[in-house]
Amino acid sequence: MPELPEVEALTEFLTEHLAGRRVVRVLPVAVSVLKTYDPPVTAVEGGTVTAVRRHGKFLDLGTDGGLHLVVHLARAGWLHWRDRLPDGPPKPGKGPLALRVALENGEGFDLTEAGTQKRLAVYVVHDPREVPGIARLGPDPLAADFDEDRLAALLKDERRQLKGALRDQSLLAGVGNAYSDEILHAAGMSPFKLAASLTPQETHRLFTALRETLTQAVERSRGVAAGRLKSEKKSGLRVHGRTGEPCPVCGDTIREVSFSDSSLQYCPTCQTGGKPLADRRLSRLLK
Repeated sequence: MPELPEVEALTEFLTEHLAGRRVVRVLPVAVSVLKTYDPPVTAVEGGTVTAVRRHGKFLDLGTDGGLHLVVHLARAGWLHWRDRLPDGPPKPGKGPLALRVALENGEGFDLTEAGTQKRLAVYVVHDPREVPGIARLGPDPLAADFDEDRLAALLKDERRQLKGALRDQSLLAGVGNAYSDEILHAAGMSPFKLAASLTPQETHRLFTALRETLTQAVERSRGVAAGRLKSEKKSGLRVHGRTGEPCPVCGDTIREVSFSDSSLQYCPTCQTGGKPLADRRLSRLLK
């Protein structure tokens, strides 16, 4: 799933390639991708892109007509830039193509989504805050006004585990499954630790890990072409998706806890005092 660093990189990439360009056609291929119908998606056609912004994991393409084409790539969605779009309209079918945006001079981009669970979402709105997911977003952890005191205030009454709290978009905007693993590893904290239990020293460690992990990921992604951002993300991860590999810090074996629709990865030595966490699929209820 694209998270804050990848969406930030896409925002910069699209700013360079879209700003000042006129939208010729917007061609939905999968009806399920459209989450708003008034204004219709075709209302963006003829408009010039004036700005590209990021709201958490949402991409926001603003036009001179006052409309915004807002995209959420969800778990399996992606944006593919085309220096030359194929001739003729795309044909609906069982392929991954969900929507195509054509610009003048034959350029444009495709939105695709792999798998059977179709969650990629496209909205056309007058104000990005009309999108429910944007309206409920918490603060951006890379914003200039987001500091350690703000994080402490967000977590002080949180009775959830840190892993779940970090992934909650209404608490913090932009952090997902992968970077929550990376942040907790950098902070040396168990994903099962209760958020409200953090001491001031632990809050400081978590804030430092949060800012440094995301900032470094953004820097790695900056300037990378849209089509290579997925591989760039994977290459920079130290624990997420690396079950069974040695921890790059201590050499212990990275372990996994699986849930119904996701999994987390962690290092026992760095994060849990050497104690393996329970994999609930096997009902091993270690605390």
